[in-house]
Amino acid sequence: MPRKPAAPVNAPAYWLMKTEPDLFSLDTLKAKGVAPWDGVRNFQARNHMREMVVGDVVFIHHSNAEPSGIAGLAIVMRIAYPDHTSWDPKSDYFDAKSTPDKPRWSMVDVAYHATFGRYLALPELREMPELADMILLQRPRLSVQPVGPRHAALLLRLGRPDRPAPASRP
Repeated sequence: MPRKPAAPVNAPAYWLMKTEPDLFSLDTLKAKGVAPWDGVRNFQARNHMREMVVGDVVFIHHSNAEPSGIAGLAIVMRIAYPDHTSWDPKSDYFDAKSTPDKPRWSMVDVAYHATFGRYLALPELREMPELADMILLQRPRLSVQPVGPRHAALLLRLGRPDRPAPASRP
């Protein structure tokens, strides 16, 4: 079977990260300024974080909200590094198979960038044919996922952030 060609190093420049707003919301990130995105315990989501570079744009999605949806934007400020919460037996994210010598999990640092002028509720997004093939609507449980430039452009237009998103990587 032929191998799928590797994605270009510079793509994608947009991501979506899910968070439960009662635990950590866009407003929490805004108050902190910069925060680690820790506790991701899905290998595919972890691998996506390992692909991120400083300056990538992140759509912050509030899950387990009524309704769930995209609230605003963050920017990747630090590339993936070992998630030390996996080594702490007192942490909710402890993983006995992860050690400082052989870390299994990663995290990135993100900075608050903008709040959307309007919340993009998931039910509304599901009604848009232009987003039908977006990963969020295909694999709704994946907590960190790429967002293609076509979808990102539409989300940015719909959300009308209170400040423009940085230009995507060339």
